[in-house]
Amino acid sequence: MDAVYPLIENYGYMIVFLGVALGTMGIPFPSAAILLASGVLVQQGHLGLRGAIVFGVLGAIVGNQIGYWVGYQAGRPFVLKWGRHVRLTPERLEWVERLFARHGGKAVFAGRFFSVSRVLEALVAGTSRMHWGTFLFYSVLGGAVWATVVVLLGYFFGQSWDATQHWSERSPLLLVLLLLVAPGAYVVYRWATSHRSR
Repeated sequence: MDAVYPLIENYGYMIVFLGVALGTMGIPFPSAAILLASGVLVQQGHLGLRGAIVFGVLGAIVGNQIGYWVGYQAGRPFVLKWGRHVRLTPERLEWVERLFARHGGKAVFAGRFFSVSRVLEALVAGTSRMHWGTFLFYSVLGGAVWATVVVLLGYFFGQSWDATQHWSERSPLLLVLLLLVAPGAYVVYRWATSHRSR
């Protein structure tokens, strides 16, 4: 993660966008570390808070759409071949596909907050032929909440960079999400799902 910090410091929002996009399209890349580091740099005055969040959200959305298209076009054989790099077995893929079939878009939303599922969610949504409109809606919603939360974590805990690294490496950020923003995120989630026509 230490290598991420100078990259963003030198290249700014481009690294935020590209790093998050890579990590959410199906490539094992430290997208959460990119967002955390950008939050720290916001606190230090090197980046703007709005820009870090916007480019993080855009990267999450664009990366997911590319991953969905790859999964849809290439199918399960490609995902299984690629998934070996993140210990994805046929049994695990079947389990994730059943999860997507049972919970649909909710699984896309929740998958943002776990490192392995964040890498695979778009690919699996594509291979399982999830309706693209449903995937897009939950992908945008999940990407917006996830990127915002992680940038803010870096911003608020920037002075404790070691502690922030610990959370990003040892936890899927779910506990932090629950402690900091779960009530607000849940209200936004419920409102958005009940007003999809808007």
